[in-house]
Amino acid sequence: MRGPIDSHCHLQSLTPDEREAALDAARERGVSGFLVPAIELDDAELLLELCHRHDDVWCALGCHPHQASSWRDGDGERLRGLLADPKAVAVGECGLDFHYDISPRDVQIRVMREQWQLAVELDLPVVVHNRESNDEMLEVARSPDFADLRADFHSYAGGVEMARELLEHGFYLGMSGMVTFRLADNVREVLEIAPTGRLLVETDTPYLAPVPYRGKPNRPAYVVEILERIAQEIGITAQEAAAATCENFFRLFDRAGSDEALGSVV
Repeated sequence: MRGPIDSHCHLQSLTPDEREAALDAARERGVSGFLVPAIELDDAELLLELCHRHDDVWCALGCHPHQASSWRDGDGERLRGLLADPKAVAVGECGLDFHYDISPRDVQIRVMREQWQLAVELDLPVVVHNRESNDEMLEVARSPDFADLRADFHSYAGGVEMARELLEHGFYLGMSGMVTFRLADNVREVLEIAPTGRLLVETDTPYLAPVPYRGKPNRPAYVVEILERIAQEIGITAQEAAAATCENFFRLFDRAGSDEALGSVV
């Protein structure tokens, strides 16, 4: 049986040696795959080089809302070209972050919409960042322009009501180390209404380390603890949760299952 896949880990935040050590440590614990989302377009060269050295690593390419002000005319076409690489299996990380407001809100919305439109055109999923922007996010998601959008709302913490609407759209929810936090009932409540077939598991390395690693940099190996807590909350075994979330991963990020993108991982 395949081990869990860390569907969101920012390995580009680590030094090259740390990156390799983190991958090895995760594999030793049975983790079978890793998706590394870009923060900015300039991440692409590093991420694609990493992916092409490892059969079990894929990437998403795009522009995080914090970096939305850096988006320039022509970046959509630049991104289109980068996404031709079979190891690039999604657009992102993109979305809205109204907690920090590092980029102006109207710019965040415009840049997110441009990336979503490209994803729909290329039939690729998006990896979505959403923080304190539920109403604006849902307004965009309801647009007929995005009726065919496929999405992973990563590190989901938007509450039950938003989750219901996202699930109705056919979107997936990424469960991070927050599910283990003592005060994160708002995250665990989502597991009561979300079908197992719409869940992904992630670390968001190097952020949001799960219990018992709180206060330490997160690592892909810790996806095991996150998966175990998810399994406990929904009343299945960790092995069943691993199998379900892996199936979900390859259903959403279907390019990752292609011969070109998989390499020897079968």
